Amino acid sequence: MPTLPTVAVMLPRDLPPGRVLDYARRAESLGFDSVWVVEDLGFRGGIAQAAVVLAATSTIRVGIGVLPAAVRNPAFAAMELATLAQLFPGRLDVGVGHGMPGWLRSVGAWPRTPLRLLEEHLVTLRALLNGERVAAPDALVPIEGFALDPAVVPEVVPPLLAGVRGPRSLAMAGRVADGTVLAEPCTPEYVRAALGQIAAPGPHTIVTYNVGSVHDDPAAALAEARPGLAWIGEPDWAPHLAPLPFGDELAALRAGCGSPQEFATRLPDAWVAQLALAGTSAQVRTRLGELAAAGVTSSVFIPAAPDPFTGLDQLARVL
Repeated sequence: MPTLPTVAVMLPRDLPPGRVLDYARRAESLGFDSVWVVEDLGFRGGIAQAAVVLAATSTIRVGIGVLPAAVRNPAFAAMELATLAQLFPGRLDVGVGHGMPGWLRSVGAWPRTPLRLLEEHLVTLRALLNGERVAAPDALVPIEGFALDPAVVPEVVPPLLAGVRGPRSLAMAGRVADGTVLAEPCTPEYVRAALGQIAAPGPHTIVTYNVGSVHDDPAAALAEARPGLAWIGEPDWAPHLAPLPFGDELAALRAGCGSPQEFATRLPDAWVAQLALAGTSAQVRTRLGELAAAGVTSSVFIPAAPDPFTGLDQLARVL
C-alpha cells in the first residue's frame, strides 16, 4: 500500500444553510482527517464557518483556507483565532493569504505591497497567539505594544499556513509560516516545484486542494471532475501548469478557446486524470500516494459531484 497524506474534504461554499453542519458531521463520521472551510468574497466568512463546524463536531480538524490578510487587523484576527484555539484545542489549522486580487480590488482592500503585508501579518499573528507583546510601529499595519490578555492565550497555538503560489510568496512562506496551502490543481510536478521555492529550514506542512471524484467507472469520474477545471487556464494559474510536461499545450488550448467552459470540455481525458483526483478508488489512492511522495502532508478533496453528500460518500471510499 502506498504511503498516503492525510485526506481532507472541502466544505462547499454554497451549501444550503440547513445542510452545512450535517455535511461536517458526515465528513467526521466517514473518517476524513479534516474539513476545510473557504472564505470566498460574497459567500460565508471563514472564521464563522470554522467556529460552528468545530462546535458541531467532536474530533475532526477544521482548516480555514484562506483568510485574506489585508482585510483583518492582525490583533483582531489573533483575538478570533485564540478564541477558537482555546475552545477547541488542537483541532484548528489557519490559512492566511493575499486573497484574490480582483476580489479585493472590488472592495477597495488590495494592498500596495501585498507580500510585505502578508509576511508582517503572519509574524505578528504568531507572536500574539504565543502570548508575546508586539511593538511594530513601522509595519504597514502599525502595532504599538499590544498583547492578548494572558487569560485568552491558547495552550495549543494553531499552525499558521500561507495560502500563496508565486515564487516570492512561496519563499516567504518558507521563512515565516508553519506550512503552505496550495490551491488546485496540485500535481506532483507542481508540488515539487513549489517546495523548491519554499526551501523551508525545518518541517513545513503542505496542504493541497484538488477536484475529486470517485466512481467504479473511471470515465464517469473524469466526466464529473472536468467542469471543476474550467478556470485553471486563467493567468493566475500559470505556476500550477508550468511544471507539467503538457503545460505549453494546455496554455495553447486555453488560448484557443472562447470560454472556460469550452476549455474544460476540450481537455483530453489524460490531462483531466493528471489535474484532478478522479477515477476508481484504487486509482485515486495511487494518485494520493504520488502526492505524498512529492511532499504533500494533507490532500483536500474539492467534491465534484452535483450532490455534495453523495460525492462525500464516494470520496470516502479512498479512506
